[in-house]
Amino acid sequence: MSDYLIRMTSNDGNLRAVAALTTDLCEISRRMQGTDPTATVALARMATGTALLGALLKNDQRLAMIIEGNGPLQKLHAETDAAGHLRCSVKQPLTGLAPRDDRFDVSGAIGRAGFLSVIKDLGLKEPYRGMVQLQTSEIGEDIAYYLTTSEQVPSSVLLAVSLSKEAAVLVAGGLLIQALPGCAEETLDAVEKQLLTMPPLSEQLLGGHTPEQISATIFGKTPFTLYERIPLAFRCNCSRTQSAKILFSLGQDELRAAASGAEPISVTCEYCRKSYSFSPAEIAELLN
Repeated sequence: MSDYLIRMTSNDGNLRAVAALTTDLCEISRRMQGTDPTATVALARMATGTALLGALLKNDQRLAMIIEGNGPLQKLHAETDAAGHLRCSVKQPLTGLAPRDDRFDVSGAIGRAGFLSVIKDLGLKEPYRGMVQLQTSEIGEDIAYYLTTSEQVPSSVLLAVSLSKEAAVLVAGGLLIQALPGCAEETLDAVEKQLLTMPPLSEQLLGGHTPEQISATIFGKTPFTLYERIPLAFRCNCSRTQSAKILFSLGQDELRAAASGAEPISVTCEYCRKSYSFSPAEIAELLN
């Protein structure tokens, strides 16, 4: 089954939800980033959480989420748009952390001290920027904390990733539930109770449950309307032009030295790992 997400609202206007299947794009990201198992789980949670937030975008809007911590991963970065295109990266793909109590130590890989940042390009003069301190470094809980405190929308976020024996992404997906203005306390209580009593999200995904089936379980007896289905896919928008701009960060002196040398300079995209090579003649042309 290809990756996709669905958006829905309860018919009483109290709740909205997004459910996503992200297995393929997370596996592509794992292969491109060369992550070890713990880093793979962290990266997949990051990608899935970003996809959930991207479902709230419109038209040409874009969103980036960044997590920086004092753990071995150092930095996770993911970007998406309203069309469901996503790319992600991790600064240090090898954590060296083994599972603890049969669980991957994502919080240890990220680190207990750090920040989660969200940058939204909404087509205005300046992008919207929000930031919160990491609370648990489990990613899903930190995204929920960001939405609840920074955007003032009470939210619950579930992220699930399961790996195969070969450490490939077997299944990945997520669920975002938000209370809309005027939502009654008893409605929130019912949803929270449902989240606590339902089978783990990873178990449901491994059992072949679709985002539609998972959403129906969450809403329970509350009628809801599914109003959009968006395909999800890994897509990188890197280009030779962008790579040329990155070269200028080396500084004029270093570029002049490269232009007069004999060896080309390569710029590698941090997301898709595609490499762009520039000969000394091309670098000289850029300088001019």
